[in-house]
Amino acid sequence: MKRAITALVGLGVWVSFGADTMASTEGSATSGNGVQQRLMDGNTRYAGACLSHPNQTEQRRTELAQGQHPFAAIVSCADSRVPPEILFDQGLGDLFVIRLAGNIMDDAALASLEYAVDHLGVRYIMILGHERCGAVEATIQGGETPGHIGSLIKAIQPAVDNAKNQPGDPLDNAVRANVAMVVQQVKSSPPILEELAKKGDLTVLGARYDLDDGRVTILP
Repeated sequence: MKRAITALVGLGVWVSFGADTMASTEGSATSGNGVQQRLMDGNTRYAGACLSHPNQTEQRRTELAQGQHPFAAIVSCADSRVPPEILFDQGLGDLFVIRLAGNIMDDAALASLEYAVDHLGVRYIMILGHERCGAVEATIQGGETPGHIGSLIKAIQPAVDNAKNQPGDPLDNAVRANVAMVVQQVKSSPPILEELAKKGDLTVLGARYDLDDGRVTILP
């Protein structure tokens, strides 16, 4: 027991000192319009089959062994076809990625974002939905759901309701509405994310990935 407590104390010291130090030294590198341009340039390479595979060397791995300095956080669906590091042609330590089916937001995801922002200095968060999302489609279809899937449906249902009776494709409308809902959930999450977003020190926006052509589009 004493050994476990000592380990936890050591972890606490690392989080409060080491991570805060990273935030103070790396924060400026994770802010500004250049972040979005870097992501979209990478997606252009991916969609055009001209991947550069940056930061995937042994040297990069060694550099990151004692700490990470991601320049953006991506909240995306758990769908195996939507891996952010590949879609944006990024490498080790570049992106802080949170993946949940339907790119939903829960307490664990919010805590992860707070860590990225408060300790790692991330100032750009993208909520990435995608074409023909199975979680959103299941919510539209309704019916009985096994196991814990019902909690997923419950999280997405408000977005599906908001998208009803809109012109266009019902599924794609719901995907977009779900992204917009999660963006607002992140922006309004007190105290860390909400405060920074209100001051204009944190960018939180939505995007949609097209499974057919591989392109990411920033949503209004």
